[in-house]
Amino acid sequence: MNIGFIGASGLMGHGMAKHLLAKGHALAITVHRNRERVADLLAAGATESPSPADLAARSEILFLCVTGSPQVEANMDAILAAPKPGLVIVDCSTSEPDSTARLRQRCTAAGMAFVDAPLSRTPVEAEAGRLNVMVGAEPALFAQIEPVLKCFAENVFHVGGPGAGHTIKLLNNFIAQAICTATAEAFAVGTKAGVDLKQLVALIGMGPVNCGLFQAMAKTLDGQMDGLKFELDNARKDVRYYTHLAENQGTPSVVGEAVHQALALASALGHGRKFVPALVEAQEQLAGTRIRPT
Repeated sequence: MNIGFIGASGLMGHGMAKHLLAKGHALAITVHRNRERVADLLAAGATESPSPADLAARSEILFLCVTGSPQVEANMDAILAAPKPGLVIVDCSTSEPDSTARLRQRCTAAGMAFVDAPLSRTPVEAEAGRLNVMVGAEPALFAQIEPVLKCFAENVFHVGGPGAGHTIKLLNNFIAQAICTATAEAFAVGTKAGVDLKQLVALIGMGPVNCGLFQAMAKTLDGQMDGLKFELDNARKDVRYYTHLAENQGTPSVVGEAVHQALALASALGHGRKFVPALVEAQEQLAGTRIRPT
Protein backbone atom coordinates (compact mmCIF):
# COMPACT_ATOMS: atom_id res chain seq x y z
CA MET A 1 0.00 0.00 0.00
CA ASN A 2 0.94 3.66 -0.28
CA ILE A 3 1.51 4.71 3.32
CA GLY A 4 2.26 8.14 4.73
CA PHE A 5 3.98 8.65 8.07
CA ILE A 6 4.24 11.78 10.21
CA GLY A 7 6.64 11.35 13.12
CA ALA A 8 9.15 8.91 11.65
CA SER A 9 12.03 10.65 13.43
CA GLY A 10 10.55 9.96 16.87
CA LEU A 11 11.65 7.26 19.29
CA MET A 12 8.63 5.11 18.46
CA GLY A 13 7.92 6.28 14.93
CA HIS A 14 11.31 5.37 13.49
CA GLY A 15 10.95 1.66 14.23
CA MET A 16 7.36 1.62 13.00
CA ALA A 17 8.31 3.26 9.71
CA LYS A 18 11.29 0.94 9.31
CA HIS A 19 9.11 -2.15 9.55
CA LEU A 20 6.44 -0.79 7.20
CA LEU A 21 9.20 -0.39 4.61
CA ALA A 22 10.63 -3.83 5.35
CA LYS A 23 7.23 -5.42 4.74
CA GLY A 24 7.12 -3.99 1.22
CA HIS A 25 4.89 -0.94 1.59
CA ALA A 26 5.64 2.25 -0.31
CA LEU A 27 6.40 4.78 2.42
CA ALA A 28 6.41 8.57 2.25
CA ILE A 29 7.40 10.65 5.29
CA THR A 30 7.57 14.25 6.38
CA VAL A 31 10.98 15.37 7.63
CA HIS A 32 11.42 18.22 10.09
CA ARG A 33 14.32 18.97 12.42
CA ASN A 34 16.07 15.66 12.97
CA ARG A 35 17.08 14.44 9.52
CA GLU A 36 19.71 12.07 10.90
CA ARG A 37 16.99 9.93 12.47
CA VAL A 38 15.38 9.25 9.07
CA ALA A 39 18.48 9.02 6.87
CA ASP A 40 18.34 5.22 6.94
CA LEU A 41 14.64 5.24 6.00
CA LEU A 42 15.30 7.45 2.99
CA ALA A 43 18.24 5.26 2.00
CA ALA A 44 15.98 2.20 2.23
CA GLY A 45 13.45 3.67 -0.21
CA ALA A 46 11.19 6.01 1.73
CA THR A 47 10.36 9.23 -0.07
CA GLU A 48 10.19 12.68 1.46
CA SER A 49 7.00 14.73 1.32
CA PRO A 50 7.09 18.50 1.79
CA SER A 51 3.89 18.84 3.84
CA PRO A 52 1.15 16.87 5.63
CA ALA A 53 -1.33 17.81 2.89
CA ASP A 54 0.99 16.48 0.16
CA LEU A 55 1.55 13.34 2.20
CA ALA A 56 -2.20 12.79 2.53
CA ALA A 57 -2.72 13.21 -1.21
CA ARG A 58 -0.18 10.43 -1.89
CA SER A 59 -1.40 7.94 0.70
CA GLU A 60 -4.04 5.29 1.25
CA ILE A 61 -3.25 5.11 4.97
CA LEU A 62 -1.55 7.91 6.88
CA PHE A 63 0.02 7.33 10.30
CA LEU A 64 0.48 10.02 12.92
CA CYS A 65 2.95 9.32 15.73
CA VAL A 66 3.61 12.65 17.44
CA THR A 67 3.76 13.97 20.99
CA GLY A 68 0.11 14.66 21.77
CA SER A 69 -3.15 16.35 20.81
CA PRO A 70 -1.74 19.82 19.94
CA GLN A 71 0.65 18.28 17.41
CA VAL A 72 -2.04 15.94 16.04
CA GLU A 73 -4.47 18.83 15.63
CA ALA A 74 -1.90 21.00 13.86
CA ASN A 75 -1.17 18.27 11.33
CA MET A 76 -4.85 17.46 10.89
CA ASP A 77 -5.70 21.12 10.22
CA ALA A 78 -3.25 21.00 7.31
CA ILE A 79 -4.66 17.69 6.03
CA LEU A 80 -8.29 18.78 6.35
CA ALA A 81 -7.55 21.95 4.40
CA ALA A 82 -7.29 19.70 1.32
CA PRO A 83 -9.06 16.45 2.28
CA LYS A 84 -8.65 13.25 0.31
CA PRO A 85 -11.87 11.19 0.36
CA GLY A 86 -11.23 7.56 1.26
CA LEU A 87 -8.03 8.24 3.18
CA VAL A 88 -7.63 6.34 6.46
CA ILE A 89 -5.75 8.30 9.13
CA VAL A 90 -4.36 6.30 12.06
CA ASP A 91 -3.36 8.29 15.15
CA CYS A 92 -0.77 6.31 17.12
CA SER A 93 -0.03 9.26 19.41
CA THR A 94 -1.23 9.44 22.99
CA SER A 95 -4.03 11.95 22.54
CA GLU A 96 -7.00 13.31 24.48
CA PRO A 97 -10.23 11.39 23.70
CA ASP A 98 -12.23 14.63 23.34
CA SER A 99 -9.80 15.92 20.72
CA THR A 100 -9.90 12.57 18.95
CA ALA A 101 -13.72 12.68 18.81
CA ARG A 102 -13.70 16.16 17.26
CA LEU A 103 -11.12 15.18 14.65
CA ARG A 104 -13.05 12.02 13.80
CA GLN A 105 -16.21 14.06 13.19
CA ARG A 106 -14.33 16.48 10.93
CA CYS A 107 -12.78 13.61 8.98
CA THR A 108 -16.11 11.84 8.56
CA ALA A 109 -17.63 15.02 7.15
CA ALA A 110 -14.72 15.21 4.67
CA GLY A 111 -15.10 11.57 3.57
CA MET A 112 -12.08 10.30 5.50
CA ALA A 113 -11.69 7.85 8.39
CA PHE A 114 -9.86 8.71 11.62
CA VAL A 115 -8.76 5.81 13.84
CA ASP A 116 -7.19 5.96 17.31
CA ALA A 117 -4.47 3.33 17.63
CA PRO A 118 -2.03 4.31 20.40
CA LEU A 119 0.97 2.20 21.38
CA SER A 120 2.50 0.53 24.39
CA ARG A 121 5.95 -0.91 25.09
CA THR A 122 9.12 1.05 24.38
CA PRO A 123 11.39 2.24 21.54
CA VAL A 124 13.32 -1.03 21.93
CA GLU A 125 10.23 -3.00 20.89
CA ALA A 126 9.45 -0.43 18.20
CA GLU A 127 12.81 -1.08 16.55
CA ALA A 128 12.20 -4.83 16.86
CA GLY A 129 8.69 -4.65 15.39
CA ARG A 130 7.13 -5.88 18.63
CA LEU A 131 4.89 -3.06 19.81
CA ASN A 132 1.43 -3.44 21.32
CA VAL A 133 -1.32 -1.45 19.61
CA MET A 134 -4.79 -0.75 21.02
CA VAL A 135 -7.30 0.19 18.34
CA GLY A 136 -10.62 2.01 18.67
CA ALA A 137 -12.56 1.48 15.46
CA GLU A 138 -15.61 -0.08 13.87
CA PRO A 139 -15.02 -3.78 13.08
CA ALA A 140 -14.84 -3.35 9.30
CA LEU A 141 -12.30 -0.56 9.54
CA PHE A 142 -10.25 -2.51 12.07
CA ALA A 143 -10.14 -5.49 9.69
CA GLN A 144 -8.90 -3.18 6.94
CA ILE A 145 -5.95 -1.78 8.88
CA GLU A 146 -5.01 -4.74 11.10
CA PRO A 147 -2.61 -6.34 8.55
CA VAL A 148 -0.74 -3.05 8.23
CA LEU A 149 -0.50 -2.61 12.00
CA LYS A 150 0.97 -6.11 12.28
CA CYS A 151 3.96 -4.93 10.25
CA PHE A 152 5.31 -3.25 13.40
CA ALA A 153 3.25 -4.77 16.21
CA GLU A 154 3.47 -8.11 17.97
CA ASN A 155 0.02 -7.69 19.51
CA VAL A 156 -2.89 -5.75 18.00
CA PHE A 157 -5.88 -5.32 20.32
CA HIS A 158 -9.29 -4.23 19.02
CA VAL A 159 -10.35 -2.62 22.29
CA GLY A 160 -13.70 -1.21 21.18
CA GLY A 161 -15.37 1.36 19.01
CA PRO A 162 -14.01 4.77 17.99
CA GLY A 163 -12.28 6.49 20.90
CA ALA A 164 -11.73 3.36 22.99
CA GLY A 165 -8.08 3.13 21.98
CA HIS A 166 -7.05 6.48 23.41
CA THR A 167 -9.16 5.97 26.52
CA ILE A 168 -7.56 2.61 27.34
CA LYS A 169 -4.13 4.04 26.58
CA LEU A 170 -4.62 6.74 29.22
CA LEU A 171 -5.76 4.16 31.78
CA ASN A 172 -2.68 2.07 30.97
CA ASN A 173 -0.29 5.00 31.31
CA PHE A 174 -1.82 6.21 34.56
CA ILE A 175 -1.32 2.77 36.13
CA ALA A 176 2.23 2.64 34.76
CA GLN A 177 3.22 6.03 36.12
CA ALA A 178 1.60 5.31 39.48
CA ILE A 179 3.93 2.31 39.78
CA CYS A 180 6.99 4.35 38.81
CA THR A 181 6.13 7.23 41.12
CA ALA A 182 5.37 4.97 44.08
CA THR A 183 8.64 3.09 43.55
CA ALA A 184 10.74 6.25 43.53
CA GLU A 185 9.07 7.48 46.71
CA ALA A 186 9.51 4.12 48.43
CA PHE A 187 13.20 4.16 47.55
CA ALA A 188 13.57 7.59 49.19
CA VAL A 189 11.74 6.52 52.36
CA GLY A 190 13.69 3.27 52.55
CA THR A 191 17.01 5.06 52.11
CA LYS A 192 16.18 7.51 54.88
CA ALA A 193 15.11 4.60 57.12
CA GLY A 194 18.48 2.93 56.56
CA VAL A 195 17.36 -0.32 54.92
CA ASP A 196 19.08 -2.12 52.06
CA LEU A 197 16.95 -1.40 48.99
CA LYS A 198 18.46 -4.35 47.15
CA GLN A 199 16.68 -6.54 49.68
CA LEU A 200 13.41 -4.80 48.85
CA VAL A 201 14.01 -5.48 45.16
CA ALA A 202 14.81 -9.14 45.87
CA LEU A 203 11.62 -9.54 47.89
CA ILE A 204 9.37 -7.83 45.33
CA GLY A 205 11.03 -9.80 42.54
CA MET A 206 9.63 -12.99 44.05
CA GLY A 207 6.12 -11.71 44.75
CA PRO A 208 2.93 -10.37 43.18
CA VAL A 209 4.09 -6.73 43.22
CA ASN A 210 6.84 -7.46 40.71
CA CYS A 211 6.54 -6.13 37.15
CA GLY A 212 8.71 -4.81 34.36
CA LEU A 213 8.18 -1.20 35.39
CA PHE A 214 9.31 -1.87 38.94
CA GLN A 215 12.40 -3.63 37.66
CA ALA A 216 13.15 -0.71 35.32
CA MET A 217 13.02 1.64 38.29
CA ALA A 218 15.12 -0.78 40.38
CA LYS A 219 17.96 -0.42 37.88
CA THR A 220 18.50 3.10 39.23
CA LEU A 221 20.00 1.48 42.34
CA ASP A 222 22.90 0.46 40.08
CA GLY A 223 23.05 3.90 38.48
CA GLN A 224 21.19 2.90 35.29
CA MET A 225 18.76 5.71 34.44
CA ASP A 226 17.48 4.50 31.07
CA GLY A 227 15.74 1.29 32.07
CA LEU A 228 12.51 2.91 30.86
CA LYS A 229 13.10 5.01 27.73
CA PHE A 230 10.12 7.31 28.07
CA GLU A 231 10.55 11.04 28.58
CA LEU A 232 9.31 12.28 31.94
CA ASP A 233 7.56 15.29 30.40
CA ASN A 234 5.64 12.96 28.09
CA ALA A 235 4.59 10.89 31.10
CA ARG A 236 3.44 14.08 32.81
CA LYS A 237 1.39 15.00 29.73
CA ASP A 238 -0.22 11.57 29.57
CA VAL A 239 -1.29 11.59 33.22
CA ARG A 240 -2.67 15.11 32.75
CA TYR A 241 -4.78 13.74 29.89
CA TYR A 242 -5.91 10.96 32.24
CA THR A 243 -7.00 13.40 34.94
CA HIS A 244 -8.92 15.39 32.30
CA LEU A 245 -10.63 12.16 31.27
CA ALA A 246 -11.58 11.38 34.86
CA GLU A 247 -12.89 14.92 35.37
CA ASN A 248 -14.99 14.70 32.20
CA GLN A 249 -16.51 11.46 33.51
CA GLY A 250 -17.31 13.10 36.86
CA THR A 251 -15.04 10.61 38.63
CA PRO A 252 -12.68 11.60 41.48
CA SER A 253 -9.01 11.04 40.65
CA VAL A 254 -7.18 11.36 43.95
CA VAL A 255 -4.30 9.07 42.97
CA GLY A 256 -4.20 10.41 39.42
CA GLU A 257 -3.81 13.99 40.63
CA ALA A 258 -1.09 12.94 43.08
CA VAL A 259 0.85 11.12 40.36
CA HIS A 260 0.47 14.06 38.00
CA GLN A 261 1.77 16.47 40.62
CA ALA A 262 4.72 14.19 41.42
CA LEU A 263 5.67 14.23 37.74
CA ALA A 264 5.08 17.98 37.50
CA LEU A 265 7.34 18.53 40.52
CA ALA A 266 10.10 16.37 39.03
CA SER A 267 9.83 18.37 35.82
CA ALA A 268 10.00 21.66 37.74
CA LEU A 269 13.17 20.39 39.43
CA GLY A 270 14.78 20.10 36.00
CA HIS A 271 14.21 16.45 35.06
CA GLY A 272 11.47 16.81 32.43
CA ARG A 273 13.67 16.00 29.42
CA LYS A 274 15.14 12.94 31.13
CA PHE A 275 13.60 9.48 31.20
CA VAL A 276 10.98 8.52 33.81
CA PRO A 277 13.55 6.85 36.16
CA ALA A 278 14.75 10.40 36.88
CA LEU A 279 11.88 10.40 39.41
CA VAL A 280 14.51 8.86 41.69
CA GLU A 281 16.76 11.91 41.20
CA ALA A 282 13.84 14.17 42.08
CA GLN A 283 13.24 12.17 45.26
CA GLU A 284 16.89 12.56 46.20
CA GLN A 285 16.50 16.32 45.99
CA LEU A 286 13.24 16.35 47.93
CA ALA A 287 14.39 13.96 50.66
CA GLY A 288 17.95 15.31 50.93
CA THR A 289 19.43 11.86 50.49
CA ARG A 290 21.29 9.73 47.97
CA ILE A 291 19.52 6.68 46.54
CA ARG A 292 21.76 5.93 43.55
CA PRO A 293 25.42 4.88 43.91
CA THR A 294 27.78 7.80 44.43
